[in-house]
Amino acid sequence: MANLFDQRVWAEVERIPHGRLATYGQIADRIGAYGCARQVGWALRRLPLPSAVPWHRVVNAQGRISMSLGREGSDWIQRDLLLAEGIPVADDGRLPLRRYLWVPPLPAD
Repeated sequence: MANLFDQRVWAEVERIPHGRLATYGQIADRIGAYGCARQVGWALRRLPLPSAVPWHRVVNAQGRISMSLGREGSDWIQRDLLLAEGIPVADDGRLPLRRYLWVPPLPAD
C-alpha cells in the first residue's frame, strides 16, 4: 500500500503530458513538498513496473536521466520510453530539458 506522499507524487506525475518532461524538484514543489526532490525520486522508484504512471517523464534538474547500477535497468527503460515519445536522449542520458519542459497552466482564480 502506497503512503500519502507517494500517492500525491504519482497523481502529479500523471498530469505530465505525452512528450513533455518535469524535474523531481518541480514535482516536489507542485505538491507543496519544497526541497524534497530526492523523496519524489524514491516515490517513483516504489512504483511497480510496468506502470500507467508516466514516471519516465521525470528527470533530474540537470536535464538528465539518473543513470546508475542501482536502478536495476530502469534507466534504460526510461531512455527507451522517452525516445518512443519523440524526446531525444543522448548516450549519456542528457535531454533537451528546456525544449520539452512541462509548464502547467496557472490555476484559475
